[in-house]
Amino acid sequence: MAARAGVSTATVSNALNGTGRLSEATRQRVLAAARELGCAPASTARAMARGGTGVLGLTMTTYGDLPVPYTEIPYYAQLALGAMAAAHERGYMLMVMPSSLSPWMWLNTPVDGVIHVAPRAEDPVRSLLRERGIPIVSDGRPPQPRWGDAWVDANHEAGLRLLLDHLAESGARRIGLSQPLYDDTYPQLIGRAYASWCAERDMPALVEEYVSLPDYFTAERDAVGRLLNRDPRPDAVVGVYSDSGHNILAAARHHGLRVPRDLLVACISEDPDYATTTPPVTTVSLRPDRVSDEAVDLLIALINARGGVDRHRLVQPVLVPRRSTRHTVRRGNSTP
Repeated sequence: MAARAGVSTATVSNALNGTGRLSEATRQRVLAAARELGCAPASTARAMARGGTGVLGLTMTTYGDLPVPYTEIPYYAQLALGAMAAAHERGYMLMVMPSSLSPWMWLNTPVDGVIHVAPRAEDPVRSLLRERGIPIVSDGRPPQPRWGDAWVDANHEAGLRLLLDHLAESGARRIGLSQPLYDDTYPQLIGRAYASWCAERDMPALVEEYVSLPDYFTAERDAVGRLLNRDPRPDAVVGVYSDSGHNILAAARHHGLRVPRDLLVACISEDPDYATTTPPVTTVSLRPDRVSDEAVDLLIALINARGGVDRHRLVQPVLVPRRSTRHTVRRGNSTP
């Protein structure tokens, strides 16, 4: 668009967002180029919203165009509801956008700013939003951050350490990790935090990796099965996705292990069902309600060019201990 209008990228951003000191002729030339290329100005979002209210977008592109039911995943569902509440409290509308919009739609959907959830490496949506000059706040640190990027993230390292410390206090000395492989930052942070924790305590790092798509459930259960087939086997297993606790419990049953007597189980998840599993599973909450509130606050600050804003924010997780980690683990593989 900048080349079509014969101006710089910064001038395009100023023209489309109604900012900067531009002549009216320059602004109209950029808008004409935008219309020719099918790119609606981001500032039209405010005009389209009822009563002049601004419009924020929230999009989740972690799995690209795959039909992932985000509203059925507790973390994403709570994040979207929290962002909606936070936006409404601040006088903005929130539009939850599907991950499968075409590039043309990304270039035309009228929004003042976007919360981009768990962006992938070289995420095309991120590039398209940048091209439009739309402010972006990432939920999660971008895999390939640029100077000036803004993000809000749960403190994943602190969350994993909460779980590992809790398991160690419960008697675990061989803690296994089922490690997903994907190109967002979360699994990488978890892997580094786990390796660091094990090294600090001179404990073995017991990791089984799995590809999280297309059949995540079977892949993780197989990974946990490989952990439990080790000799000596782990006395505890940690999972880091929402359904990991269910998958670990299923693998333990398959191997004839009793939880927590033979194996301690814990995971990072917002799923309330873990309070009623057999046994109830210890979890760490990443506090998506707080993440979304901080993301909305930061995004509105960027939209309004508020000065002195912290562009990198961490939300502290919370441990929820339950029966699956309550008993001290017996040493060795012998039965009592």
